[in-house]
Amino acid sequence: MWFANFFIASSMTMILPFISLFIETFGNFSDVYVQNWAGWTFGITFVAAFLFAPIWGRIGDKYGRKKLLIFFATGLGISIFLMGFATSVWQLFILRLLMGVFTGFIPMSQALIATQTPENVAGKVLGTLQTGSITGNLMGPLFGGVMADIFGYGATFQLTSITVILSAFIVMFGIKEMKLKTTSEEANKLYSSKEVILHIVRHPVLLIVLLLSTLIQLAHFSVQPILSLYVGEIHGTANIAFFSGIAFSAAGLGNLLMTRRLGKLGDRIGYIKILIGLLFMAGIVYLPAAFVTNIWQLVSIRFLLGIAIGGIVPLRVAYIRHEAPLSMQGEVLGYNTSLRFLGNIIGPALGGMLSGMFGFSSVFYVTSALLIISGTILFVTWYRYEFSGRKTHSMS
Repeated sequence: MWFANFFIASSMTMILPFISLFIETFGNFSDVYVQNWAGWTFGITFVAAFLFAPIWGRIGDKYGRKKLLIFFATGLGISIFLMGFATSVWQLFILRLLMGVFTGFIPMSQALIATQTPENVAGKVLGTLQTGSITGNLMGPLFGGVMADIFGYGATFQLTSITVILSAFIVMFGIKEMKLKTTSEEANKLYSSKEVILHIVRHPVLLIVLLLSTLIQLAHFSVQPILSLYVGEIHGTANIAFFSGIAFSAAGLGNLLMTRRLGKLGDRIGYIKILIGLLFMAGIVYLPAAFVTNIWQLVSIRFLLGIAIGGIVPLRVAYIRHEAPLSMQGEVLGYNTSLRFLGNIIGPALGGMLSGMFGFSSVFYVTSALLIISGTILFVTWYRYEFSGRKTHSMS
């Protein structure tokens, strides 16, 4: 599954550095037009993903996640292949929308591994799995930028689709899905959707972890669609796709170095404590990106951001694995995925709108504020409902 995640992540991120540049080739458009459409085209994928994630979660619980993973990879490959033939922004927009129906490979693979992993090592195992997609995120933009400069944008889409289809074969022949056996009556109980929602609501920290998925993704993805344009502004147009790829990949390198370590640390001292620290760190280190004057300053900041956010995804999934009974974990993780995609929808549109109205720097101001707000909300909720609760119980 590590290799499948690597190929999916690298294939999907190969095209990120030049989506806005690809739109520019469709006609003589203003910068504001390109920035806005880059945001909407990037985000529309996650509109469909947000709508379909709960549906896929239920289907996966009933029929198995392996079949869905093969279905996702095949659909993604076809969608990306057709993007190489797009000749207008509307064609690209519709294909990105279609792509969203099949988006969910990596979250579904996390759900598959999480539900088959013992609780006491969930953070480490999910962190290790996360390095597959992180490595793909690291290599993808770099390779995509080089391929776009050499072969052109259309051919890069077509070549990228090959590695996506390869992931379908890896899952088909390399993965065996097994159901974790347990003697716990609660773990084997079948829960209705109403009971699952009530379980989430009755656990305030779990509820906040799920809701913050939207806010964190909103902050992170608001920068993605305009990053290549920002690189062009501070560095110039020479080899812009290549340098955009470096800027994207820098965060992936920071992720790769720390994700597994942070997951292991969360297993030992608590997932929420590490999450709170990472959110504050991410908010603080990203603010200086608004003031950079050359590409290498931006790359350095992206690297530090990658270190800060390296453990956020696996720690969230590991916490859900810890707090939700086994037989409802798939559905709870489905809600987490859906809320993440909601942030992916709003973030790119917000980033495109802010950059068009107030300039690129405003996007970094808002991103930093959202991450710090997320850390504050999680800290207050954790202190009130878990930390102080345990302290009161021990005193009594």
